[in-house]
Amino acid sequence: MKIAPLPDNEGQRLEALKKYQILDTLEEVGFDDLTALAAYICDTPIALISLIDEHRQWFKSKIGLEVTETPRELAFCAHAILEPKKTFIIPNTLEDKRFSDNPFVTGKPHIRFYVGTPLVTSEGFPLGTICAIDKQPKKLTATQIAAMEKLARQVITQMELKISLIKLEENIIQRENIEQELKTNNKYLFSTLNKLRRTQAKLIHAEKMSSLVPLIAGIAHEINNPVNFIYGNINHLQQNIHDLLDLLNLYQNNYPQTNQEIQAKAEIIDFNFIKKDSFKILSSIKLGSERIRGIILSLRNFCRVEESEKKSVKIETGIDSTLLLLHHQLEGNQEHPPIQVVKQYAQIPEIECYPGHLNQVFMHILTNAIESLKEAFIKNPNQYNQPKICIQTEYQTSEFLVVKISDNGLGINKNIGGKIFDPFFTTKPVGKGKGLGLSISYQIVVSKHKGILDYRSKEGEGTEFRIQIPCQIMSGLPVDKECNK
Repeated sequence: MKIAPLPDNEGQRLEALKKYQILDTLEEVGFDDLTALAAYICDTPIALISLIDEHRQWFKSKIGLEVTETPRELAFCAHAILEPKKTFIIPNTLEDKRFSDNPFVTGKPHIRFYVGTPLVTSEGFPLGTICAIDKQPKKLTATQIAAMEKLARQVITQMELKISLIKLEENIIQRENIEQELKTNNKYLFSTLNKLRRTQAKLIHAEKMSSLVPLIAGIAHEINNPVNFIYGNINHLQQNIHDLLDLLNLYQNNYPQTNQEIQAKAEIIDFNFIKKDSFKILSSIKLGSERIRGIILSLRNFCRVEESEKKSVKIETGIDSTLLLLHHQLEGNQEHPPIQVVKQYAQIPEIECYPGHLNQVFMHILTNAIESLKEAFIKNPNQYNQPKICIQTEYQTSEFLVVKISDNGLGINKNIGGKIFDPFFTTKPVGKGKGLGLSISYQIVVSKHKGILDYRSKEGEGTEFRIQIPCQIMSGLPVDKECNK
């Protein structure tokens, strides 16, 4: 028996075989059909698709044999691949010295006839054969040989398709992995972007407040001194004028006949009107100075943003201070009617919070409500001619204080509702708003106070914001009081 020598390009041939990833794979119908055709064309009981590995021949498909592989040194196909361009035929193995003493000839399966057409890749590497085997000597016609060569090309085509599918699946898996990685990276980038936006919003707000708060506090202090001087002297001035007028009345009663010059002067200045109007003027001055003092107090309350510790405060104080600062926007003018403010405060003790920061929340939400009401009136003055803001405090549970601020304006478009708390999101024209108010409010309520800020809105009917602040269990039942503005 002669053992087939190795091809000159054996190393490259084995590498090519490995690339097809076909060794030791399961049976496949496409290959089995070609094997059946080979047995039919050659009229043999045995047909194989044999691949020559380093030390074995392995059968991808087989008919008439039970084994799946045999040693390479016994393989007829090892001889066939030495001439890749020719079909290898042994009409009678007993008459061929190379195979007459082969164990597969002398023993089972008693091979007498063999035909094998090499399976040659597009690069020219013979990987194995499609072969037919008989137990009787046989000769093939040219047509049969041509048919076997066509089958060999079909086997290679099947193998090429198989490796293409494998590569396609690998590409799909790789793309899916890349897509998943991109999605993960996008989520991370989106999260990072949101964090940067929130940080930027905080920095802008902090920078703005760091310059604005001292300015407001300074102005309030400068105004407070002269106003206190005026307010503190009004009562004295009022008493002095009262004493002077009493003296003049006493003089008139005792000396009714005055000279003509004094009588003429009294008529010119309308002395009787001055007596009546002086006290009205003093009352107006007192009322105005009281209002200025109230505004200054509101400014001071609003400027408590720099306080780093929680304070015990009445939540209504902050709301009322904010309303006082927004008083001029609530009054009617040529552009819109006066905005009614309805307050329903529960009887709530002082709570621990950051009052300056909460005042900002009230300012942002109330300002948005006022702007919504103004815009609604401009768009439809007949429908929105009774603008109203309702402010209500209550207990949701014994652990939460709830502040509700609602308006009967345009409402929030449902398409943008999920974005209103995002930093820099705004529906206003460029230059009209930075989109920080509600974002900052959300950070103050949720992050700083561990509370909840949400809203309910219906387009065309208005919006209600709900501020829920955690607080200790409070005693006493809530009692509502209502006042209208």
